[in-house]
Amino acid sequence: MDIDAFVAAHLAEWQRLEELVRRRRLSGAEADEMVGLYQRAATHLSVVGTRFPDPALVGWLSSLVARGRSAVVGAPVASWQSVARFVTETFPVGVYRAWRWWVAVAAGFLLVSAGLMLFLARHPEALARMATPQQLRQLTEHDFADYYSAHPAQSFAAQVWTNNAVVAAGTLVLGITVLGGLWVLLGNAVNVGVVGGVMIGSGHGALFFGLLSPHGLLELTAVFVAAGAGLQLGWSWIDPGPLPRAQSLAEAGRVAVTVAVGLVGVLAVSGVIEAFVTPSGLPTVVRVGIGVVAEVAFLGYVLLLGRRAVRAGVTGDLGPGLAGDVAPVI
Repeated sequence: MDIDAFVAAHLAEWQRLEELVRRRRLSGAEADEMVGLYQRAATHLSVVGTRFPDPALVGWLSSLVARGRSAVVGAPVASWQSVARFVTETFPVGVYRAWRWWVAVAAGFLLVSAGLMLFLARHPEALARMATPQQLRQLTEHDFADYYSAHPAQSFAAQVWTNNAVVAAGTLVLGITVLGGLWVLLGNAVNVGVVGGVMIGSGHGALFFGLLSPHGLLELTAVFVAAGAGLQLGWSWIDPGPLPRAQSLAEAGRVAVTVAVGLVGVLAVSGVIEAFVTPSGLPTVVRVGIGVVAEVAFLGYVLLLGRRAVRAGVTGDLGPGLAGDVAPVI
């Protein structure tokens, strides 16, 4: 069959679909007819694209199918209900369902960091090979503490937020490669371990944990969650389970994006704490207490709302109208 014969055979259906799509109100029978015509037009578009790649016909059919899809499933409408659903269901359930991944990431990160801190604190000769005594003294007595108060709080908060978002995005995006995400995590774990080992080994351990804990608890948790979502994304194409590999990867990717969007807010909170609380004149116990409260609040939020959403059947994926069709249906 050539393209002219194909168009002649189906043109009446396409014109009828275009007529129904333009109407503002449809009867029940007309709505059913439109759904059937939309499904057939989607199949026709696939056939035309593979067998008759005529640009004009493909463009017109693509526009018709897109309008038909909007008419059938409805265009998404932004609303406060959607925002509330994201905050109370979609984001927490995405984090909750990936808990095994980010808890494992946290355990590995802390193991590397704590191991380095302990080793460097107990082996001062290793510190001597890393830097001169003057450089170590500059870091422990000036640079580490000055870092948190060297810039205006508002500017520092924006800088911290951006930096942490880049790290979290790197671990999430590179997680699809698995090894790439692990490499970024390893680099950050080594950095924390080395700085902590230098501070502890020089007798400034209290200063290190007193300045790191207020914002670091929530900040590192956000990075762990991002890395866990990224590794879960990478594993979805290694072991797709009962789904086709492409579909498994697509679903995991949509959930990962949902988690990434939610973490923007979490990192904003940790950035505000790092800019305004960490360098403040509050007693150390109060500053650390604020960090602990923020961390407990986030974990409680994920546990409570995430578990409830799982029981309600929420997966963290987009709804049927937004996730996309798997294949055209005749």
